[in-house]
Amino acid sequence: MNTVTPRMTNLFLQLGLDSSPEAIERFMFDNELPEDVHILDAKFWTESQAQMLREMLCSDAEWALVVDQLSQALRDCACRKEK
Repeated sequence: MNTVTPRMTNLFLQLGLDSSPEAIERFMFDNELPEDVHILDAKFWTESQAQMLREMLCSDAEWALVVDQLSQALRDCACRKEK
């Protein structure tokens, strides 16, 4: 039974990334996700990270929501940097 609560900090932990608020903010600022690129196709993921995200999107509705939130946050950050 999976007891990890689906939220952004835990998503970063699952991906092997620093999950501190500052690190998450820095990740979002440093990694743009243009509108025409699907989150699974982003250049900044390793193969294993992309696979984990794919599994989350395809098999777990709660995690899929968090991955969608990450996708939108990365797009929003890219838009802010353009202005």
